[in-house]
Amino acid sequence: MRSGLRVFKHKKTHLMRVSLKSAARLLVAHPVSNLSVTNFSLSRSHTLTPTLVLPLHSHRPAKTLVRIAAPSFRNCGCAPMSTFQVRDRIDLSDIERSIFDRLLATLRHFHLETQLRVAGGWVRDKLLGKECYDIDIALDNMMGTEFVDKVREYLLTIGEDAQGVCVIESNPDQSKHLETARMRLFDMWIDFVNLRSEEYTENSRIPSKQRFGTAEEDAYRRDLTINSLFYNINTDSVEDFTKRGILDLKSGKIVTPLPPKATFLDDPLRVLRAIRFGARFEFTLDEDLKVAAACDDVKDALAAKISRERIGTEIDLMISGNQPVKAMTYICDLTLFWIVFSLPPEFEPAISDGCERLCISCLQTAWNLIHLLGESTFTAEQKRLALCAALFLPLRNTTYKEKKAKKIPVVNHIIRESLKRKAKDAETVLNLHQASHKFLSLFPCLASDEDVQVVDHDWMGDLVDVPVYSRVRVLTGFLLRELKDFWRVALLISTILHPIDIEDGPSLLDKRRDLFNTVDNSITKLGLEKVWDVKQLINGKDVMNTLELKGGPLVKEWLDKAMAWQLAHPSGTAEDCIEWLRETNSKRAKLQ
Repeated sequence: MRSGLRVFKHKKTHLMRVSLKSAARLLVAHPVSNLSVTNFSLSRSHTLTPTLVLPLHSHRPAKTLVRIAAPSFRNCGCAPMSTFQVRDRIDLSDIERSIFDRLLATLRHFHLETQLRVAGGWVRDKLLGKECYDIDIALDNMMGTEFVDKVREYLLTIGEDAQGVCVIESNPDQSKHLETARMRLFDMWIDFVNLRSEEYTENSRIPSKQRFGTAEEDAYRRDLTINSLFYNINTDSVEDFTKRGILDLKSGKIVTPLPPKATFLDDPLRVLRAIRFGARFEFTLDEDLKVAAACDDVKDALAAKISRERIGTEIDLMISGNQPVKAMTYICDLTLFWIVFSLPPEFEPAISDGCERLCISCLQTAWNLIHLLGESTFTAEQKRLALCAALFLPLRNTTYKEKKAKKIPVVNHIIRESLKRKAKDAETVLNLHQASHKFLSLFPCLASDEDVQVVDHDWMGDLVDVPVYSRVRVLTGFLLRELKDFWRVALLISTILHPIDIEDGPSLLDKRRDLFNTVDNSITKLGLEKVWDVKQLINGKDVMNTLELKGGPLVKEWLDKAMAWQLAHPSGTAEDCIEWLRETNSKRAKLQ
């Protein structure tokens, strides 16, 4: 504890090096991109006005069902913008003005000569006419913890409370060089750090000496020129010390203030940040920046120096962002794919060259299909995990062995170890992959206009007691009870894998959309869209009483059979089910 502030420490994480691999034989179609770009023009207005929307792809049929499109910036329709509208000044919201008034009042109360500058993303977004709720304030002659203490003391004098005050310690080993003080004002979190200048020893990017720096020195040590802008609260003005932050913002360029290799070795996570901002704003990556990002020194530093949690956070932001395909394509083009999505040392089967392009192709198909189906089809969380599942589809049959010699999908390793995401995320993605072949086996029935009743399946027990005409409903019902709200996501993934005849007629993407909607409508007609909410007619106690069982695995087996009966007889009652249970057990006893 220090000055009443809580201390949070970053955890060190051991990182793994990577190797190439892949397994994508189940991908049987040619994903077609349907991306578009909105071009913005620079005008005197203070709002961003879209002036042109161009569809960048025609849907030309492929010659074979197994051909795969390999997205890159030469063919994925991700052409950069040429001009962006940038505001002449920053207009503060009422809350922002109230926050800054309190900070300036603190300066006056204690007769401080400190310059308060909002740094980075907030300035960039406000100049682009976007709202931003992430305010980072840089101080020129005081540590963040000292100033937060002053603000808290001032607020007490005017009868207001300081909320959520804490400090996040520096961690140079993970390129977290600055201690950050944090507090909550008017329901917004504000971070406070000092401006800094650093000196480095040879062969090390961990600062050997730090001191208070000027705003210009601080601007040059930031990740990108568009993030090096300051808003001076004292003077109500924007400061561009690199002399190119505004220019790069207007022209849509991702550039580092200093030579890119030095900038990336200082904090290798900046490579992923450059990619994320380039994708998010559809800006062009500087050529020197791309060379530096792909060099071995920077890739080694990214793999060894940056915690997997930080990498995973960046990837999550990309996947959840407005241009996930473009972001992943950048990662692939810069040969960072297997650095970011690192694999275990040993796995099988071997991964083929170019597997990363297959991964991005699946992602692109999922992204385009989601937009074609309509944004309301999936929640934000469903969309995020759908894109994650699509990205790793070509790896779904690749496994590795843990210490107990149990085979585990490498996708589990990527999500839980390489990206340090939640175990629930890995579980959901693996369930989606496993459910895809089940859905595919049902497609001939669910997508057919004819009365197709026979279903080949290898994923459910004996259906002898289920009437032939009800087997599709029973199999589909069990699958949806397993997937619950994510069944449409599993349907999406299965639609990507399903072979499509593309010789003539509508585009491939349109055919996938139509297939999705046909299966979706069939499930609705079967009355199964919320089947997991349907309560089972009988419970384990009913089974034990009816069959005179004392428990054990037979109870679960008979409960599953009873659920199958219930799905096959949607109008049946509990009494009907118990009677069926008694009769079926009696028949089997006689046969034995």
